[in-house]
Amino acid sequence: MKADVASKSKAKKQSVRRRDVLRTLGFGAGAAAAVAASVPVVEPAVAQTESDSEKRKARYQPNSADVQNYYRVNRYPQ
Repeated sequence: MKADVASKSKAKKQSVRRRDVLRTLGFGAGAAAAVAASVPVVEPAVAQTESDSEKRKARYQPNSADVQNYYRVNRYPQ
């Protein structure tokens, strides 16, 4: 009977410890989020602009090694 009481008290102490650890982790995560939210953005993001000739240039090269390898690997068996 005393062994049951002792094991229950041990289990209760361990559960309290686990609860304290989780509570501490929760507070730490909340503090980190608050710090991250309070830091102002230094420079706004600016998109890079392309000239009209860069926008219209050919990018797909069907005879490149990468494209040929893709079609070779994904070819259906005949």
